Amino acid sequence: MEVTLLGTGDTTGTPTVGCDCDTCTEARERGVERTRFSVHVRNERTDESLLVDASPDFRYQFLREGVDLPDEILITHIHFDHLDGLGNAYRLLSDVSVHAADETDPETGESVRGTIDRKYDYLDAVTPVSQSPFEPFEAAGLEVTLVPVDHPPLVCYGARIEDPDTGGVLSLSGDTSYGIPEESRRLLSDPDLLLADGIVPAHLCEYHPLGGRHEREDGVPRTFGTKHMTFEGARDLAADLDAADHRIVHLSHFPPAEESFQEDMAVDGERYEL
Repeated sequence: MEVTLLGTGDTTGTPTVGCDCDTCTEARERGVERTRFSVHVRNERTDESLLVDASPDFRYQFLREGVDLPDEILITHIHFDHLDGLGNAYRLLSDVSVHAADETDPETGESVRGTIDRKYDYLDAVTPVSQSPFEPFEAAGLEVTLVPVDHPPLVCYGARIEDPDTGGVLSLSGDTSYGIPEESRRLLSDPDLLLADGIVPAHLCEYHPLGGRHEREDGVPRTFGTKHMTFEGARDLAADLDAADHRIVHLSHFPPAEESFQEDMAVDGERYEL
């Protein structure tokens, strides 16, 4: 399968609109972007594609990368930077299955699937499909499993995507703290490529009102506040899961420029063959 990173940034992206910080400035100078999160997975055997999360930058991402429109879509959670690109289904897609978890979120009183059904009931092209966490299902000829992660206060899911023919595995941490449940870790383990949420380096936890969590033995926090991993947490997760390769995604523009473009930090447009 061919994996294209359409969007590798957080909720504002990098460069951020109206920002002239060193990181946004260097991104412009390098000619790179981190738009809102989205991943395109093409099944080369069946010539089908699966879109993981529908970024608000949907139109721009697809035009820029020249990838095929998705045959099916997977939504990990209901934050706008992962969901609101579904509106692009209008006049572009036809009867596209949108897979999402069926667990009721105590915070919202509905499941991710239910939120999609409610928000996009006006789009005939969108067909929400309920999926249960830990239960594999087929999408675009690939085997997909949703796994709960830790992104309070909302439910959120990571995913394991496997090509049943070649055995290639892509794991996505989803938006999460380092506190991913053990059963989820087991299913995410041993990927050829892990896309791990990492928003800032650990030293910036001092600026978060809640500080950091999930400290290593040396005291370095692996979670920034409660919702996202630090760079250190993302790298530790890759080691924990025995990932053959990893890329840090969902990056913000807050880290200093000299820490924002390290080798394992993704930028938009990267492609991988698994």
